[in-house]
Amino acid sequence: MEVVTLTAAPSLDRTLEVGGPLRRGAVQRATGSVVEPGGKGVNVARVLAAAGRGVVAVLPADAGDPLLAALADAGLPARPTPAGGPVRTNTAVTEPDGTTTKVNEAGPELTAARGAALREAVLDAAEGSRWAVLSGSLPPGAPASLYADLVAPLRARGCAVAVDTSGPALAALLGPGADPATAPDVVKPNGEELGELVGEDGDALEADPRAAARAARALVARGVGAVLVTLGARGAVLVTAEGAWSALPPPVVPRSTVG
Repeated sequence: MEVVTLTAAPSLDRTLEVGGPLRRGAVQRATGSVVEPGGKGVNVARVLAAAGRGVVAVLPADAGDPLLAALADAGLPARPTPAGGPVRTNTAVTEPDGTTTKVNEAGPELTAARGAALREAVLDAAEGSRWAVLSGSLPPGAPASLYADLVAPLRARGCAVAVDTSGPALAALLGPGADPATAPDVVKPNGEELGELVGEDGDALEADPRAAARAARALVARGVGAVLVTLGARGAVLVTAEGAWSALPPPVVPRSTVG
């Protein structure tokens, strides 16, 4: 397998489209509805599979969970581990101007035993893989170091490691006092997350690609191979030891902030 993805807190993502602005407390009819398997690692795996790459998605989901049926329908290979309850459902309501309101469930607790099974499944799937992608938020009960603790063992299996997460999980990887050995090969913060890591104003970084590139260099200095900073409508900045590049997308009218 070329790539293994880990989604510690997978979800079924239900998106409802409404024909006008969302009115709090009112009854509105949806103009469209779709339910898809989700979670950042699952989304990465779906894109890779669509591009014809070999990928397997590791995630906690019990036998018979609707998420596994949805992954099978999408033709995505999965390696589930015990979850201890139904996979969460995240609901997004999108308005015609692209405004998106999300209500996310917490999902089942990742106990120590379930966490150990998830870790074992990731490392087993990583044997012979080129990349491991650790993505998304952590479920209740998971240690903040869940992703950080996987970096060195994955590298020992010959995998490069990419991480897209936030909050305590991101701080455990790259925050003050983090072990340099946990620095991934690729990390993808947004402007706000980058600001939290380097002690700067995230809104200012989001608005200024040059400032974001300068701040990202601090993470490269901590051992990260490549920092890809997403800046919303201002595009993205990629920073490595060799240089920095900025990409600006063409103007679009967004239908949703969720890919």
